[in-house]
Amino acid sequence: MPFELTILGSSSAIPTSERYPTAQVLNALGRFFLIDCGEGTQIQIRRQKIGFGKIKHIFISHLHGDHFYGLIGLISTFNLLGLKNDIHIYSASELKDLIQPQLDYLRGDMQFKVIFHPLNFKKPQRIYTDKSVEVFSFPLKHSVPVCGFLFREIQKKPNIKKEVVKKYNIPIANIKTIKDGAGFETKEGEFLTHEELTIPPATPRSYAFCTDTALHLPAVEIIKGADLLYHEATFTEEMKEQAKKTYHSTALDAAKMAHAAGAKKLLLGHFSNRYDQFETFVAEAKTLFENTEEAVDGQTYTVLKEPQSK
Repeated sequence: MPFELTILGSSSAIPTSERYPTAQVLNALGRFFLIDCGEGTQIQIRRQKIGFGKIKHIFISHLHGDHFYGLIGLISTFNLLGLKNDIHIYSASELKDLIQPQLDYLRGDMQFKVIFHPLNFKKPQRIYTDKSVEVFSFPLKHSVPVCGFLFREIQKKPNIKKEVVKKYNIPIANIKTIKDGAGFETKEGEFLTHEELTIPPATPRSYAFCTDTALHLPAVEIIKGADLLYHEATFTEEMKEQAKKTYHSTALDAAKMAHAAGAKKLLLGHFSNRYDQFETFVAEAKTLFENTEEAVDGQTYTVLKEPQSK
């Protein structure tokens, strides 16, 4: 099953001719999560041929307009398309008050509910879970309350070695307990350990989203080991004082987060419109964290599943 991120927008507050404000879609095992929703998000969703009906959960990091101004237009499009799935929005509680007057104009025609889930901006919180994926929010550091998000596969149970089951005629009734960690004693009195009976599952994949934040090392504990980390890099180091003043990060700050977290790959985004070339961002980050790329609107980044250990 896929675990892949599509960038819809990677600019900061002001869009450019090539970059939209922040928005991205994560396809995590067939579940499509929209992360932030700047202006033009629905246009980008259409361009990337992502089915509108697949999006049921929307995560808004904070209430600066470039991260949610596309929301009411997107909901209106859902309505015009006749979609019926309820839409769940995870955000600061104030967002409901901001867009409720606009929703009221649509309410008579809407065949779905818009359900708001308030975020906790003081401590990490699990905000979504199903049998395969869980999502956590965690506080970052900006001029207004802001959350990052961690999307993670739920650890699968080990797989039973079919040849061992056949060889020792292990009853089906024992399979569940073996997957849960038990061993098995044969009729001849031989004890087989859990490790002998199973193949470890693949390592769960994870994606961490950190935007509109100053360098905030306490978040490292939450995103530790992330396969893919998207971190804002509004400025490069020559503007680090401006970054500090506005509670943003430089490319080097993003690399510090990736390095401290032991992330496998760093994706830089939320670029200031002062810049029209981004090689310097990547070069700066690579001085500390080699596996770094710039986020590009319309590009998809895939996290591959690691093969099972034998």
